[in-house]
Amino acid sequence: MKHSQKGEFYGETNKTICFEGLTLTDTVYTHPKVDWHYHEHAYFTFILEGNVMEGNKKEVYNCVPGSLLFHNWQDAHYNIKPDDVFTRGFHLEIEKEWFDKLSLTSDGLEGSTKISNPDIKQLMYKIFRASKIDDGDSDLSTQTLLLEILSKLKKNSVDVLHKNPKWVTMIDEILHEQFADLLTLDYLSKILNIHPMHLSRDFSKYFNCTLGEYIRKLKVEKALSLMGSKHQSFTEIAHQCGFSDQSHFNRCFKEINGINPSAHKKILFKK
Repeated sequence: MKHSQKGEFYGETNKTICFEGLTLTDTVYTHPKVDWHYHEHAYFTFILEGNVMEGNKKEVYNCVPGSLLFHNWQDAHYNIKPDDVFTRGFHLEIEKEWFDKLSLTSDGLEGSTKISNPDIKQLMYKIFRASKIDDGDSDLSTQTLLLEILSKLKKNSVDVLHKNPKWVTMIDEILHEQFADLLTLDYLSKILNIHPMHLSRDFSKYFNCTLGEYIRKLKVEKALSLMGSKHQSFTEIAHQCGFSDQSHFNRCFKEINGINPSAHKKILFKK
């Protein structure tokens, strides 16, 4: 089985940045199929453009712009990419020595995981943007953001282990599917079969934000993924994501990302 070394991905790498124990690569995938292989280090794959299918011993993931995967070290998998689709991914590799130096462990992050948490995806977008800005602070920014990501991933693992109430999983699935619709507290409480007051009071306990804030995060997350296509206008993206108008979209986007949509799109397509 093929053993990929540090910074080695299957395509044309636009840019590689190496910090102490961390390697960031921006790669255009050029291989229609990459047979079973594994990588030397644990790493994240973040799809920026196009799509690719990835399979491991347990699951198969269809990855589109905004898809985020975590692979623990030496986790075997394969990739299939449509011949006629331009596909680009951002990778963040973490050497074992980096974990050791900070007295961290990758326990609880076994195998491959597809990450749906919008907060973690927002943090990965921030790491990507930092990698495109040559200001001398990207090392510190990346390490700080990565520690926050790992903390949230560990918390997710603990939550699964201790089994959150069933309604928590149910509402997360509903919101991921229907965030662009006009949702009401009454509608959600009836589907979940819990009292509106209970839902409103306890939502932040499990999601660390209000229901309205979480829906806005999901809308902005979708907008970020749609920006992977150069052909959609911001007005079209705003409408598709359920924003009332482009002005509302711009405000929410900047509130969550710290920059406006046009600035993000400029960085996204920067080589």
